[in-house]
Amino acid sequence: MEQNDLLNQVKQRALAWLTDSYDPETRAEVKRMLESEDSTELIESFYKDLEFGTGGLRGIMGAGTNRMNIYTVGAATQGLANYLKEAFADLPEISVVVGHDVRNNSRKFAEIVADIFSANGIKVYLFESFRPTPELSFAIRHLGCQSGVNITASHNPKEYNGYKAYWADGAQIIAPHDVNIINNVEKIKDVKEIKFQGDKSKIQIIGEEMDNAFLAAIKTLSLDPEVCKRHHDLKIVYTPIHGTGVKMIPDSLRNYGFTNIIHVPEQDIPSGDFPTVESPNPEVPSAMAMAIAKAKEVNADVIFASDPDADRIGCVVRLSNGEYQLLNGNQIVMILLNYIMVRNREMGRLLGNEYIVKTIVTTETIRAIARNNNVRMYDCYTGFKWIASVIRDLEGKMRYIGGGEESYGFLAEDFARDKDSVSAISLMAEIAAWAKDRGLDFNQMLQDIYVKNGFSLEEGISVVRKGKSGAEEIQAMMKNFRENPVKELAGSPVVTIKDYADLNETDVPTGNVTKMDFPTTSNVLQYFTADGTKVSIRPSGTEPKIKFYIEVHDKLDCAEHYDEVTAKAHDKIADIKKQLGI
Repeated sequence: MEQNDLLNQVKQRALAWLTDSYDPETRAEVKRMLESEDSTELIESFYKDLEFGTGGLRGIMGAGTNRMNIYTVGAATQGLANYLKEAFADLPEISVVVGHDVRNNSRKFAEIVADIFSANGIKVYLFESFRPTPELSFAIRHLGCQSGVNITASHNPKEYNGYKAYWADGAQIIAPHDVNIINNVEKIKDVKEIKFQGDKSKIQIIGEEMDNAFLAAIKTLSLDPEVCKRHHDLKIVYTPIHGTGVKMIPDSLRNYGFTNIIHVPEQDIPSGDFPTVESPNPEVPSAMAMAIAKAKEVNADVIFASDPDADRIGCVVRLSNGEYQLLNGNQIVMILLNYIMVRNREMGRLLGNEYIVKTIVTTETIRAIARNNNVRMYDCYTGFKWIASVIRDLEGKMRYIGGGEESYGFLAEDFARDKDSVSAISLMAEIAAWAKDRGLDFNQMLQDIYVKNGFSLEEGISVVRKGKSGAEEIQAMMKNFRENPVKELAGSPVVTIKDYADLNETDVPTGNVTKMDFPTTSNVLQYFTADGTKVSIRPSGTEPKIKFYIEVHDKLDCAEHYDEVTAKAHDKIADIKKQLGI
């Protein structure tokens, strides 16, 4: 009976999409679903509204209230436009930037977004074609706009698309603007309230001039231009994995002085179908397979990749035995921050007011590197909107020199406020040249960092629990970890528990509880042991899974013991996983 009630409700919602308010193509797709004997697609498409969350929209493309289409995108844009007119009522003209990635329908959605903003009297700067997400963030600040929208689903499968909303500082929206925008979107009850008829006089196309300004700004981040010149012929394989980095990243590498950039031709083709990979995600080893094959063919020094909207970085390094190894996100962030701090110190540019930012689930070895270089480090929640929030709070007070997270995101600059693979890859190439100048390969440099700052090994584990019962199981797991806290991990006693749900930090030996300084609460729990082990547990906000981040530490006396210490750390992580039942 419950299923029949749901189906009847879904059919009523779907029938409303057969009116003349919707275009013929949409009506035909809805009619097909209604007439199908299998109601699965109909239910999935209409059983709820695609929610405008704190990061915007993300979903499968298609007709329906729970899908990415011109009407769900339209409602989001109309709601955002309404709020902008409230928030900036005193301005003579409100302006926004609109961009998009290579995904199917991205250009179509971007043009509709531009039309709706312009129909609401808002000036629009629309990119002429696909561009990296960080360039949109840069353009908002560069042009002095009040907001921006990027049509992208990052590294999701090809069926997906998304809608990211940005504020005047170039960062993705946070409180109070996120809630205020959501409220305005939810007020739109009828498609007729969406102003689809654009005012072309208010839409300005931007492109090459913004590209040049963005690349020039990225060039200023170089900390050793001479080393790039000396090793200009460094063999660099780069793949955009069919995404937006195809032009900007090679251009930036050339801007840094590198002349030997080797492409993966099949993956240089921009395509929302991502035809050569199962997943267009540089975190996934299979996505790097063609680039690794090309690197072996030409004996490349290093391989770089970016995801479809070019905000995440992938990096594969050549080992001394000629094999290639994928760096994890923690290692990428650690290498970048180490280089930035060390070079700033060598250049006499560390004056005591510099700081870096990492997320709470990112490796604690970064804390040691910062301490050893007398640089302040701030922790924040997962997501670059929180790194951007720290930058905003400290603007004009301290100098930001870099920040990142374990999920393959890094931001070297403050002239953009979202993770940026264009600048990150440019700097990683410079680091490869810098290491080569010292007779080291990437792996030897990584070992040197561990010797100087302590060794760590990290592993992330996602436990998937689908459906309503799965969500309840995840809630029960978090409840159990809170009510029955872990006493020890791999033989080392837990000494600190941080619960971000109530911002309580508990010193276990004394029982003392202090409040942590974070802007809001979050459903994250962390255990720290006496030997430096850290376990972070958090349910995913977008997928039916609970994530465990395990980090173990050890001392590395010399590089010769690296393999031995690494093997020991792997064993320790295996023990902890078994202990946690994952």
